[in-house]
Amino acid sequence: MIAKRFMSGSNIFKLIFLIICSIFVIFPLYWMLSTSFKNLGDVLSMPPQLWPIRPTLENFKRVLFAYPGQRVFFMTFFKNSLIVGSGTVIFSTSLAALSAYVFSRYRFVGRKVILNAVLIFQMFPLVLLLISFYAMFSKLGLLNTHIGLIIAHTSFALPLCTWMLKGFFDKIPKSIEEAALIDGCSQLQIVTKIIFPLALPGIFSVAVFAFLTSWDEYLFALTLIATDEVRTLPPGMVLTFVGQFEIRWGDMMAASVVVTIPIAIIFLISQRLLIEGLTSGAVKE
Repeated sequence: MIAKRFMSGSNIFKLIFLIICSIFVIFPLYWMLSTSFKNLGDVLSMPPQLWPIRPTLENFKRVLFAYPGQRVFFMTFFKNSLIVGSGTVIFSTSLAALSAYVFSRYRFVGRKVILNAVLIFQMFPLVLLLISFYAMFSKLGLLNTHIGLIIAHTSFALPLCTWMLKGFFDKIPKSIEEAALIDGCSQLQIVTKIIFPLALPGIFSVAVFAFLTSWDEYLFALTLIATDEVRTLPPGMVLTFVGQFEIRWGDMMAASVVVTIPIAIIFLISQRLLIEGLTSGAVKE
């Protein structure tokens, strides 16, 4: 009886703790959504309004269609982020899949040194690499271009993508490849028609990680891009909605809601596949 009471009290404590944690996680999202429907007076009212008393769609209209005094609309930034994010996914996933397969299946001199070097590269703060990237891209003529920003984003998404996929390839039995070789398949056919389809959950997880890395990146996008026509969402939102004398909170929250929608859709549709890919690749060599 005492044990049951103890377990019941323990479960109640865990439930309360989880509820508190959930509030801390959900409330910022709720506040963003609530603020996006408020006018400027309600946003700045004291005490703060927990929900919009006079809801309005004006913030979304300004964000999606036109913004006073701006030559470029918000949707241009959205389109640029989709282009850069998609390019980063293609480059990162392709290079990570090929390099991870090599590291997983072949044993060669310096293999572990290279693997550790790849992981160490991921630990460098991005700000340390910014000047080098800027100087290099300036000489190559890649400043203020989508392809330059894609290369930059790929460079710091690729190391972790490679490690994630290597762990996933390690779990695929080599006997499958040996059986395919006996049946007459070439190495290229084995990789493209057997290994990569089996590793699809891991590849998808890597693709989502690369897309999120590019979608949320601010520092490189601000420094390497100089014009609004090529600018992506994070710096575009800051430069558009944050002024010297005011911050247009309603417009910024409306833009944040629009930016969050694609990510939320991706996670809702592919949650099972994403979790499977992340957990399946979590192995130690």
